[in-house]
Amino acid sequence: MAAATSKSRFISGFGFQVLVAMVIGLGLGLLARELGPAKGETGFALAETLRQIGSIFVQLLRVLVPPLVFTAIVASIANLAELQNAARLVWRTLFWFAVTALIAVLIGIALGLILQPGLHTTVAATEAHVPKTHGSWLDFLTGLVPANILGLTASTTISDAGVAKTALSFNVLQILVISLVTGVAALKAGEAGKGFLAFNASALVVVRKVLSWVIRLTPIGTIGLLGNAVAQYGWTTLGQLGAFTGAIYVGLALVLFVVYPTLLAANGLNPLKFFSGAWPAIQLGFVSRSSVGTLPVTEAVTEGRLGVPRAYSAFAVPLGATTKMDGCAAIYPAISAIFVAQFFGLHLDLTDYFLIVFVSVIGSAATAGLTGATVMLTLTLSTLGLPLEGAGLLLAIDPILDMGRTAVNVAGQALIPTLVTKREGILDLEIYNAARSPDDAVQAAE
Repeated sequence: MAAATSKSRFISGFGFQVLVAMVIGLGLGLLARELGPAKGETGFALAETLRQIGSIFVQLLRVLVPPLVFTAIVASIANLAELQNAARLVWRTLFWFAVTALIAVLIGIALGLILQPGLHTTVAATEAHVPKTHGSWLDFLTGLVPANILGLTASTTISDAGVAKTALSFNVLQILVISLVTGVAALKAGEAGKGFLAFNASALVVVRKVLSWVIRLTPIGTIGLLGNAVAQYGWTTLGQLGAFTGAIYVGLALVLFVVYPTLLAANGLNPLKFFSGAWPAIQLGFVSRSSVGTLPVTEAVTEGRLGVPRAYSAFAVPLGATTKMDGCAAIYPAISAIFVAQFFGLHLDLTDYFLIVFVSVIGSAATAGLTGATVMLTLTLSTLGLPLEGAGLLLAIDPILDMGRTAVNVAGQALIPTLVTKREGILDLEIYNAARSPDDAVQAAE
């Protein structure tokens, strides 16, 4: 009887729903691609429906990021002030960010030299072009200074038809800075700031409740996101850059399934428990291709399923979502830079490899206020003096690579807070080692 009840809960549970949604999304995506997803073709309506569903879901998640980051960090500053080891937690977080990035970039360099993807490609040199989005070291300084109290930035793009379109987006790094300053100011204000902190705590509870509602839509969003990815990109573009794609995914797999489990085991943590706990965020990162969009879920599972104290995770996870990117900022730019050098027949010496390491370990902060691995790649290429046109060669398959990159990013953003709190002796091991109930991914956000 108990076995039947357990099976019933699994079938009706959140995790099973997401799994079924992935299968449905894959099937609908393949159907749309078979019918033709381009405008005017039979499968266009299906492909567009999938795209809209996925886009709306990510938009719902992203709209919660500014209030969640602000209220959570302000609350965490107030709570961290009561911890004697707050400063040590911050420095150890940054230290482990750097350590895991160093390991990831060394793996990327090794794979680039061993597999030599730039020498095993049939892509034409005519495909090379300078991407519109660049990264520079000045972006770090300008990104730290908020442009306005809401952290909003405007960008204008011009379509092939010459139509200009302006869009507003939020800069998470700037929101992070605003939140930190506000939290510290509220503490320094003494009695006058207690009312604000109490209001902020109430607002955080409300935001988390709304977040739990959005998370329940994950199965629907998964259908749209995965279906759209399959319909729009398929796998036909991988042929010319198969060696490069293989090198990237081998590197991502080594980091996710070898490096991370090794670090967990070395710190006395069961890797399987980590992956079962972090799975909802990792899965959503894979299909959504957005660390920022996944941020609410990453924070929820880090606290509710991995046992990281809320006072610390509310600080560490948003910081990680803007600067901790082992996939986009370590594996990818390292292999890509070597690919570009090999493709154009340029020699890289030992100094160049040191520069790749430096950019990957330190440089992710320089692109924290921006989006897209292309920014990190162009920063690496410009630092090495390699042709920026090389980045254009890789744009055709970027969405396919971005799924794996983002999954690794999100896993790392949950991993570091888990490791740091375990080493500090404040990780709730009872929560970490607990059996996962079907719906605790949703309950974690409540």
